[in-house]
Amino acid sequence: MIVSGALAQHIIPIIQECPQLVSIYIFYDNQLIHGRWAKTIAKVKGIYTHIGSICEALRIDRENCDRASISISFSGTDALFMYTQLLKEAILDIEDDDAKSIKELVEYCRLENDASEKTLKKIEEEYRNHTPIWWYTGPYFIYSMLNCGLRQMDVDIILKMGFFIRHLHQHITELHQEQQGNIPTKFQVFRGQGLSIEDFEKMKTTKGGLMSFNNFLSTSRNRTISLENFAQPATQNLNTVGILFVMNIDTAVCTKSSTPFAEVSQVGYYKGEEEEILFSTHTIFRIDHIDQIKDTNTDRLWQVNLTIIGNQDDDFNKLTAHLRKESIWMTGWARFGHILIKLGEPAKAEHLYLILLEKATSNKQRSHYNHQLGTVYKDMGEYSKALSSYERSLEIRKIALPPNHPDLATSYNNIGMVYSHMGEYSKALSSLERSLEIRKIALPPNHPDLAASYNNIASVYFHMGEYSKALSSLERSLEIGKIALPPNHPSLATSYNNIGMVYDNMGEYSKALSS
Repeated sequence: MIVSGALAQHIIPIIQECPQLVSIYIFYDNQLIHGRWAKTIAKVKGIYTHIGSICEALRIDRENCDRASISISFSGTDALFMYTQLLKEAILDIEDDDAKSIKELVEYCRLENDASEKTLKKIEEEYRNHTPIWWYTGPYFIYSMLNCGLRQMDVDIILKMGFFIRHLHQHITELHQEQQGNIPTKFQVFRGQGLSIEDFEKMKTTKGGLMSFNNFLSTSRNRTISLENFAQPATQNLNTVGILFVMNIDTAVCTKSSTPFAEVSQVGYYKGEEEEILFSTHTIFRIDHIDQIKDTNTDRLWQVNLTIIGNQDDDFNKLTAHLRKESIWMTGWARFGHILIKLGEPAKAEHLYLILLEKATSNKQRSHYNHQLGTVYKDMGEYSKALSSYERSLEIRKIALPPNHPDLATSYNNIGMVYSHMGEYSKALSSLERSLEIRKIALPPNHPDLAASYNNIASVYFHMGEYSKALSSLERSLEIGKIALPPNHPSLATSYNNIGMVYDNMGEYSKALSS
């Protein structure tokens, strides 16, 4: 809020507690009159005699707000961290029609009233006249909207801005290659920002572990500016701490792991003397040290030392190997939908798959999107919708695939599990047994999917009260699991647990306790 000197003393004490009010700028030609009392209110950024000075202060404070709202995820505490690189790969994988994508973004923003008509026309008419970095660093909605989309995993925004994410990544990659001879092998960059108390506590818990900035990452070679302009002002908000990130960069790691960065101070919208290094999206770091910055008038200012690791790090690959394996056959938006399901965001996944289904151009796509919708509805407990989606997918697969294809077995299996959730056990059993028949033909005799089939059939028998049949299926599942899996695999524990539950219901408690 910009307030005149005449009204400042009357208005500010009344409205300063409003949580949506971030900063106040007093516009008055005499700084001395309001100087003393204004210093007692943290949200007052200063008394300004020229509107140009307010504009510059606003620009810095707006950047502070955007920096503080960038999504950060930590290994061990955030499910999103596990999927950061898969999400990045999914978006960069997509090859949408650029002209159509620009048009769709502008139309979406018009519908949402997200930007001025003047700005939208400028994007429509001049997008190709400027570089992606110019648009990203300019005084438009691009940065904030992208930040919001990636922070909230907003399906509409990510769909509409996917082309821009790809363009910006490619531009940074091109500059990185051009600048390679002028960049030292190892160097430091700095980033000041606010961090919520909750995220700061997560960071302390993760010390020695990994973290990811889930957007494009702007950093500076100037420690003083990063500290004074961005880290220190964040301490004025009681809900945040001020953080000065000190990032140790090894260009060899960046090149090896496809984590490009570029010096952009001369190619951005604001041509400046400060050297700005912009990293591509979802850059991963190891948290080395967290130390309080002394000799300041606050105890909420911290320095956090990070080392860039890229996606080739052993710890990172151990965390994400199984996720990459289960989604390796997916690409682009389909992989994004899979990530949303895994993150427990079924409503967002549903929204995405319905959009993709409308745009589908092949039976393979329609089959896959319907199948994924079935999984989404099953997770939401909407079993009749799940059944319809799975059956639509199965009908397409029956036409497109050989009669004993593993994908048919997966369809029958999932239909069976939905019937089981609905309490229609005879129908469930029929579908699950059909799935098992196909898997016996299509797969090796000790494949883990066979173990899963026997386990699912046992679950239905258990609910029907046919415990001896349930036990027989579970023991078959366990036999296969012992051969197919490592000796301490969690699925083996599940098998023993389920056998124990059956014995418990049969009243054979010593056998139950053993399992």
